[in-house]
Amino acid sequence: MKSLITGAKGQLGYDIIRELEKRGFDEIITTDCENMDITNADQVNEIITECKPEVIFHCAAWTAVDKAEELVEDAFKVNVEGTKNIVNAAKAVGAKLFYISTDYVFDGIKDGIYEIDDIPNPQNVYGESKYQGELSAGEYDQSFIVRISWVFGVNGNNFIKTMLNLANTRNELNIIADQYGSPTYSVDIANLLVDMAMTTKYGIYQATNEGYCSWADLAKYVFEINGLDVKVNEIPAVDYPTPAKRPMNSRMSKESLTANGFELLPGWEDAVNRYNEELKEVRKGKER
Repeated sequence: MKSLITGAKGQLGYDIIRELEKRGFDEIITTDCENMDITNADQVNEIITECKPEVIFHCAAWTAVDKAEELVEDAFKVNVEGTKNIVNAAKAVGAKLFYISTDYVFDGIKDGIYEIDDIPNPQNVYGESKYQGELSAGEYDQSFIVRISWVFGVNGNNFIKTMLNLANTRNELNIIADQYGSPTYSVDIANLLVDMAMTTKYGIYQATNEGYCSWADLAKYVFEINGLDVKVNEIPAVDYPTPAKRPMNSRMSKESLTANGFELLPGWEDAVNRYNEELKEVRKGKER
């Protein structure tokens, strides 16, 4: 299975590459902004038509949520125009396409779990740009649209790393306790995506580690398993204003996964435990 990954240096792209290699796939084309500008249609078309991948994992995206409120045009250029370029190139070579989307396509006000067919209603520029990207990917009949949330992985910055870094200098933190969702370990989602790539079960999916928690719950768990004495003060989101409005409820249904015979991801606590061990191994390696 010849695969091309955009955003190969990001958290998810990095683990997709590792998962492909683990399974013995050696035809892997890695791209990032340095060697393929997804907003350049000619360059995207030239690279993809030349290497003719069977699967494209489109992980490249504008992910600076708050900055998108200021740089609207830039966010849309990457997440919408860039995705259109990838879609058109995928069509040209007949490749399966994975578009990685987000819980931010929803408004977060639903009293319950978001289903795949609930009407998106993004509340910030980032969410709107990712939803428009979904629409472009959805026009291609060989696309998998996969919504994920609260991603953490070894190759990038994330909430868990931030908490561990803050614990080095702080013994008390104010963490939002009324936004709920599901953490997603990039190792687990990469495993699922490669499983999907072996099929033709195209469509929209929502994939996160099982279970739900608040940001405060997640912070407390991280401190607990690391034996860190950090007091977490639970605060409402209104006490921590940000340029971009975040969804209060990011809980998403995984029914489309089970309906199509895919295994659900492990619970979020299990995922955090394994990630914590991975971080320890990385630190040991750096110390050697």
